[in-house]
Amino acid sequence: MRAATLKATREPPGTPFPDLAGTDDDASLADKAYAAILRGLFDRSIPSGAELSQADLIRLLGMTVQPLRDALRRLETEGLVTIHARSCIRFVRADLELSRSTYQFRTLIERGGARILAERGDAAEIQALVDDHHALIARLESSAWSAEENIALDLLEERLHGALISALRNELIENTARRLKNYVTLVRLDWLTTRPLAIRTLREHLEILNACVARDADAAEAALVAHFQLALQRLIGME
Repeated sequence: MRAATLKATREPPGTPFPDLAGTDDDASLADKAYAAILRGLFDRSIPSGAELSQADLIRLLGMTVQPLRDALRRLETEGLVTIHARSCIRFVRADLELSRSTYQFRTLIERGGARILAERGDAAEIQALVDDHHALIARLESSAWSAEENIALDLLEERLHGALISALRNELIENTARRLKNYVTLVRLDWLTTRPLAIRTLREHLEILNACVARDADAAEAALVAHFQLALQRLIGME
């Protein structure tokens, strides 16, 4: 396999990445290295599927050997890199298979959360999500579409799927879901959200939430499964 070409990228002004230089009592050097590698994947300074040496990463990220090694071992356990001793570090390729696997895994995890949220979720929390979805849809249907609406959409995504995960009350699942978010970010790097797609997504969310309001666990689970199937189809260009 040919190694992906490594291209230097420049952060645009105002990019909200944390400053990874210097010391920080709240994060170890390995944590900083881990965050720097993820940032490189997300801003494409480390290309999807790249095969790089340890020296390449040291030069690119400006870090020392031991924190880098610790971070790479952590990333390997999460499936984001494969370490080939005395050869290279191969980064995961954000391809069709990864997209399918990611959404299949999300479905397996969150369908149970949809049932529990419908059966015994906090009614006020569910209604607040319903109201906020309707409010954003109204803004979008009035032709509003800017970075502000895009951020609002992302926040509603976080709140809904966070509620589904939290409903399971399982720390192992919560930890897995946090790692899975890295895969979701990777497979959606080329995704362009438009106003019509945002409205469609919000309406799919409402199918889940309305079922939860009605305390219909079967309908909530079915709506969640349908939402992820449609989201995957949009992602891979089948819809």
